[in-house]
Order: sequence, then C-alpha cells, then structure tokens
Amino acid sequence: MDNKKYWLWLTMVFGIGSRRIWELMSLYETPDEAYSELRSGSCMVRLGEKERCAVAATDIDAAERVLAECDRKGIRTVGYSSEDYPPQLRHIMNPPAILYYIGDICCLTGTRTVTAVGARKADGYSLRVTERICSELAARGVVIVSGFAVGVDITSHLAAASQGRPTAAVLGCGVDVDYPRENFSHRDEILEAGGVFISEYPPGTSPHAGNFPKRNRILAALGRATVVFEASEKSGSLITASLAAEQGREVFCLPPADIFSNAYSGNAALLGEGAVPFFSSADIASVFGYGSVVYEEVRSEAYGILNEDERPLKVHRHRMMKKVSALETYIAGNAADIDGGEEASPEPKKPDVQLDGVQKQIADALAEGALHADILAQRLGLDSSELMTELTEMEILGAVRALPGKIYEKL
Repeated sequence: MDNKKYWLWLTMVFGIGSRRIWELMSLYETPDEAYSELRSGSCMVRLGEKERCAVAATDIDAAERVLAECDRKGIRTVGYSSEDYPPQLRHIMNPPAILYYIGDICCLTGTRTVTAVGARKADGYSLRVTERICSELAARGVVIVSGFAVGVDITSHLAAASQGRPTAAVLGCGVDVDYPRENFSHRDEILEAGGVFISEYPPGTSPHAGNFPKRNRILAALGRATVVFEASEKSGSLITASLAAEQGREVFCLPPADIFSNAYSGNAALLGEGAVPFFSSADIASVFGYGSVVYEEVRSEAYGILNEDERPLKVHRHRMMKKVSALETYIAGNAADIDGGEEASPEPKKPDVQLDGVQKQIADALAEGALHADILAQRLGLDSSELMTELTEMEILGAVRALPGKIYEKL
C-alpha cells in the first residue's frame, strides 16, 4: 500500500521535522491508521489547540495535490515505510517522514557513503584537500554526501561527479528551488553521474535559515562516516559532526593548515574531543574495512536489495568521464583569492597497481566486465570471506571498485 500521502499529511499537520509525528506513530502501525484516528477525533494523543485546528483544516486532498505537483515537476517522493527510503535514516532521532528527490536515491542504499562538510568561504588548502580526498574516495566507489553549499560542499560534489560517480546533495529548501544560485548550473553534472538531490521540504520551499540546522541530522545520518575539512568555532559543520558522533558514526577531521587560524578553530576543537585526523583517503576508507561494523551494515543492505526486492537489480555503470573543468576552475579561482594565485592540485592519477596471486586472478576475472561477488567466488573457487578480504584490499589499492548490490568492476 502506498502510504506517501499520509506521511505527507502528517508533516502538513504537525510540521516538517516535528517530533510529534513520531510520538503519534509510536501508538499506530501505519500513517493511514493515524490519519483515520486523528480525523475521527478518537486519537490517543492529547492535541494542543493549534494541532486540533490543523487536523480539522487539512484534508488528505491537500497532500494529494502536493504529490500531483511533484509528478508534474518530475520530483519523486519516498515515505518512511517505502522500500526505497534510505535505511541509514530509519533509526535516527526524528527521521524525515517523507523525502522529495530528483535523481537516483538508490545510490545511498547498500553502498559506502561519506558525508563531507566544511566552510562556505573555505581557503585554498581545504578546497584542494577536499577535491583530492573526495575524488579518490569516489574513484574507490564511495558515494559522497554533502549539502550543496558553496565552498567545501560543492567542491566535494564536483570531485565525485568528475569521477563519473554518484553524489548526494541534501538541501535545506525545495529540490526545485534555485539555491544557491552560483551552484545551480552544476545540477545536471551531478545528475548525469547518477547522483541525487534530496530534501524533506516540499517543492517551492524557500531556503530559510532555520531549515539548515534541521537538515544537518539527515546529512550526518546518510554518511557512514563524516569528514570535516574546515570549520570555525561556530561553524554549522560542528553541528553535523556532533550529530554524526551521537549516531555512532566515525568523525574524521583535517589537521589545521594553521593552528592559530580562527578558520580552523573548529577543527582543533574536534581533534581535541576525539575526532580522527586523516592524512589520506585511505585513512577514511579504512572505516569500511572487512569485518567492521560499517562493512557489515553495507553488506546487510546489499543483501537486502538482492534477496527482498523483486524488481530487477539496478547496477549503475557510470562512465569515467573526466568532467573536471568546472571543478578545477572553482578551486583555482578560490585558491587564487586566498593563496596568492597558487594553482589547484591536479586530479589524482590512478595508481599503478601491481597484483599477484589471488588478487591477479580476481583482476583477470573482472577484465571482461563487472561481476557479482558470489559469482566471482564461484568462478575462482574461493571462500566468500577470503574473496571479500581480497576485494577490500584491492579497493584500497584502487584496483577494483564496488558498485551497488555487491557488484565489483576492475579499474
């Protein structure tokens, strides 16, 4: 049964991101049941005067009109009870009842994801590191999640897109709203790489200042680790990092370029509180190592896609189109303003990997095309756990890349 309109109705009555929705849903199994009880006046939750008025004034037709508008604009929706709802969000405090999106939301399920956050007015050092680290992570099959703001956010999105890899932009406004204006021209590039734009706000919602702190809980949850590239003492990135830590996620932090700079005071504070310093993309990728909690989380989601979804598995083979011009121009322009015209660092090159033994056999088997890990294990006569250990090491080396659904391809 499609419950989207009832999830939407609840947000229209109680407000977007309202915890009252989940107080109510703790008593009912489905949102349509909650709707019926509220409309009949027999709800077990005590309502305030404004809430009673909202229930009476908001008919289900209002939610249906919003969904119809989404269809007209090519905006898709997913409710909390839908199969396509990102599983990372299901168990956080106050998950969004409904999400609006453009692109492929499935790139977030059964995949390794990292949330990248940082300053809007970032300096050349943090922008170059952001580009390098996010490019390398994306090349290894990691989906970069960020907030589509100027500075670190857009740099991380473009770094992933330049590798032909999906990236997820979590917005604090409607997905159809041209904000921020200077980044809007990059939307097609992100979508062509298989990415997605997500928001809990309906079409046409303006980017009010209060939306963004609330949005940060989604940012923190979608990434299985969070990376802070540059943060001042009062940066919103610290909110995201704190939420990620509360959700049990690893928080990585770029060591400051200058320990006396206010621009990196947030970085220094995070490191003092136990955030993990990183010096390469491999440091961050290690969180996905074989046998880790995050590895098992991703593996379990991937198996869920294969075993529970009756629809054909969608495997995204994104072309490695080196669309780096926009990214290089952006970083070079910002670095020139702050670093005296220093050029942006070059796009990371694919490492020259020398393989032998089992890893060479795996690479040879993948030379003809991407394969599911179970098929690969069968062809090579390998135990599944042994194969996954070798594949994880090969990913870190940059020899193979993981695709959604436990599919691997040779780089």
